[in-house]
Parts: sequence; C-alpha cells; structure tokens
Amino acid sequence: MSLEGDDLAGLEARIGYVFADKALIDLALTHISAVKGEAPRLRSYQRLEFLGDHVLGSIVSHMLFDAFPQAEEGELSRRLADLVREEACAEVAEDMGLGACMRLGPGEAQSGARKRRAILADVAEAVVAAAYLDGGYEAAHKLVDRFWRARLEAPRRPLRDPKTVLQEWAQARGLPPPAYREVSRSGPDHAPRFLVAVELPGLQTAEAPGASKQEAQKAAAAAFLAREGVAEGSEA
Repeated sequence: MSLEGDDLAGLEARIGYVFADKALIDLALTHISAVKGEAPRLRSYQRLEFLGDHVLGSIVSHMLFDAFPQAEEGELSRRLADLVREEACAEVAEDMGLGACMRLGPGEAQSGARKRRAILADVAEAVVAAAYLDGGYEAAHKLVDRFWRARLEAPRRPLRDPKTVLQEWAQARGLPPPAYREVSRSGPDHAPRFLVAVELPGLQTAEAPGASKQEAQKAAAAAFLAREGVAEGSEA
C-alpha cells in the first residue's frame, strides 16, 4: 500500500520537500520484499539507491569544498567517507522517520527490517535520488543540507585513528614511534579493564583505560593528543 494522506504529508514536512510526482517517494520507500510479480528489483528502491549514493556523494563533496577552504584532498576525502558511510545514512533515515514509512513484506516487517541499519541507509539514499529526479539538483541539495549539515560541521566520531595521528605527529617532530605500555589489568576474565600508557621521549606520559588493550591504546593516544592540543582529524 502506498504512503498517502496525512502519513505522506507528515513525511514531506519532516524532510522539507513536497513531491510533485508522488510515485517517486513511494518507490524510494518500497523494499523488494513488498513487490510481487515480475522484475521486483526494478519496482523497489534499489535503482534509486544506486543513483542516490552518487548524488549524495556529489552534494556532500560540494558542501565540504565550500565549508573547509583550507582542507587538503586527504582531509576532505576522510570527511566525505564519514558523512556518507552506512551508519551516518541510517541515522539520517531515523531522523527523517523513514523506518515507519517503508513498504515491507510480512517477513521483513516481522524480522525488524524497519530498524536494520543497511536497509535504512539504502532508503535514505533512495529518498535523496527521488528528490533529485523530482526537483533537480537544488531540491536534492536542500534536502541533504537539511540533514547532513550538522554532521558536516560537527563529526560524530574522530575522522582518523588517534594512534595514527599520534605516530605521524611524532614522526613530523623527529621522534621515534610512540611506545605503548600496559600499566595494569583488572576485572574478571570475561570483562577485563586495561590501563595503558603511551610514551614519547622528553614528553609527559599519557594514560587511559579501555575494555581491551587496543581500545586503551587508542584512548591513551587520544588523551596525549588532547593534552598537546592536536586535533585527531588534523594532519601531522
């Protein structure tokens, strides 16, 4: 059954765009499991998701280019990857309220597909494509700006592994690679806690805990970088 009436109006209000061709948004919300008969893939969101993936990448790239005029290609690429990854798109789909609007087959609906990250991400991209086909680049740009701008301006996770950033920072200053040392281990075997220290010659040691040695090492590197005033997304 197609989305219509108050449900459609509510979705359009949330995403900030009213479709002239309602069939496009209906298609963007249709999972293959809800399609019967021949060529189900052509009557689901899959083709729109393909287009939306590329439209989203183009728009976000443009936004990044304008927002960070001093950023080099490497940083822009890392920011782009963070913004268009599956998890980010799924979060946008939740913000749009797409889960409740999707057309699913009974089996998928019962299995929790409305909350499945991969499906939500695909539907978010399909909606971007639907807006692009219905209203052109400007319509798609406005929709993407509405839901990705805050993420672009304030990334929700470090753009780079803090251990990598610290190693490059040390190398740029003629220092050897950082040394990580396990300070202590506590807790039961099934839920251990590690305290790790990171050391560089002539600089104060930084320590941090974690549920694994790797997690503690990353936390220690992040603590070191924070103390030295180095942003994890920056170049060495």
